[in-house]
Amino acid sequence: MPDATAVKAYEGYLFDLDGTIYLGDELLPGAEDLIRGLRSSGRETLFLSNNPTKDPQMYADKLTRLGLATSPERIVNPLVTIVAWLRREAPGAAVFVIGEDPLVRAIRAAGFRLTEDPREVDVVVASYDRGFDYRKLQIAFDALWQYRRARLVATNPDAYCPMPQGRGEPDAAAVIAAIEASTGAKCEANVGKPAAVMLTTALEVLGLPGAQCLMVGDRLHTDIAMAASAGIDSALVLTGESTEEMARQLPRDRQPTYVLPRIDALLAPFARA
Repeated sequence: MPDATAVKAYEGYLFDLDGTIYLGDELLPGAEDLIRGLRSSGRETLFLSNNPTKDPQMYADKLTRLGLATSPERIVNPLVTIVAWLRREAPGAAVFVIGEDPLVRAIRAAGFRLTEDPREVDVVVASYDRGFDYRKLQIAFDALWQYRRARLVATNPDAYCPMPQGRGEPDAAAVIAAIEASTGAKCEANVGKPAAVMLTTALEVLGLPGAQCLMVGDRLHTDIAMAASAGIDSALVLTGESTEEMARQLPRDRQPTYVLPRIDALLAPFARA
């Protein structure tokens, strides 16, 4: 894996948010200088997140508040990709959502009928849900096991969501596991990183081919894995849960292109120029 001194310039940059650009309510070191520098150099930037508890406008507002003015069109997260999946794979479906209000609003706004009647449910959407309870599990169970008419899909595969001070919160994987364990059903699609739909959607927004873009993130099993599967260059930033040693233990074709101690190392080729 080349080090930071070998980083080259790209036309488009795809950034993970939590653990890469910011943690909690603070920008990580170098993030502001990097985004401002890339934008002033005419490079395209886009932000990706597996967090389904916020809509693109909420992310744009947060970035703007932190000093990085951003429009919601520059955000791709599971609210965007689950709607794209439903429109393509299940048009007209009646949907039962196990998730929080932004996800519910996004699916309803896209024209899908929401229902808690398991006899009507065509698709169960499993997501990060701090209100997950036995009642919701029972509805999913009935739709998938008793009536055997529903399909199970998920917004993201994450086991936990990182929080400041080394904390974490159980994420969508826990909800998916509960449903699968009780029903015997298998989740047939996951629209968050490392799923291809996340990257495809992002590249469509940028209007650039993958060969001209760099995926930047702090997680090997989501950010870097997604890029590796698509044959796109990637940069692992050592500001999250993954380490350089973990990256070196991966098969060569799954390793990140670069490993960076700080995200602003991506400015190196512009400084050389």
